[in-house]
Amino acid sequence: MENTSALGTLLAVFIFLSSYKGFRDPEYTNHYIFDIDKILKEKEYHRILSSGFLHGGWFHLIFNLVALLSFSTSIEMIFGKIKYLILFFGSLIGGSLLSLFFHRNHGDYRALGASGAISGIVFASIVLMPDSTLSLIMLPIEFPAWAFGIVFILVSIFGIKNSWGNIGHDAHLGGAIVGMLMTIALYPSVLQEHPWVLAAFLLPCIIFFFMLYRYPEMMMVDNFLGKKYKVLKSKIAESQIEKVVDPEEELNRILEKIRKEGMASLTKQEKRDLKRFSQ
Repeated sequence: MENTSALGTLLAVFIFLSSYKGFRDPEYTNHYIFDIDKILKEKEYHRILSSGFLHGGWFHLIFNLVALLSFSTSIEMIFGKIKYLILFFGSLIGGSLLSLFFHRNHGDYRALGASGAISGIVFASIVLMPDSTLSLIMLPIEFPAWAFGIVFILVSIFGIKNSWGNIGHDAHLGGAIVGMLMTIALYPSVLQEHPWVLAAFLLPCIIFFFMLYRYPEMMMVDNFLGKKYKVLKSKIAESQIEKVVDPEEELNRILEKIRKEGMASLTKQEKRDLKRFSQ
């Protein structure tokens, strides 16, 4: 019992009891599940946390509990109890917030599970001990922790992009990122000890978020680099031009914005319109 995480065990018991109640009481689940409309429209922010203590079935629950207990012992010993709890709840919130961002326009989206929190704990362990070995419950073959981390990040990114399965890839990725960043903040020496591992984890995330910022329409097509994307981009550009019904009216609006807020307040599109309509 000395090698058992006390907080990990308590969290596992609470998650089990809450999930079991949810299995038997649909109203309980409906009140605490992650629900986009309830969070954004009705401001029920408790769902960002409470959804992590519900699960969709026995396999989902048992898989998460085994993962939680497997990694909690070493992390609680290294982090200490307070920092362990911050890591758990911070990763849970981080996963929920990233899911909220990706599904903010999907009012009927609902989710549950502690995967975000567990992803944070798992990645804290991997960042600290990338040369350790891991094995999956269903596949008892050991492989390097750093390799698992890279595959997990890539699967999460492509899972978000292509909506693979009934899985909250966004929550997984958000929790993993929080786990990594918190570990780096608490133990900055890992930047010197394992720089290539951290680069391999964080670089795909940075590229993915940059691409989302630069090309948000890429989420609307399966083949981002193919013909479908080019056609979609062309249609979006045409629709944006069609929105400007009266060039003179749009020019006056832009000039008024410059007068009130200055030239620096203009977006790239407004600067292009200003140049086009002023000719």
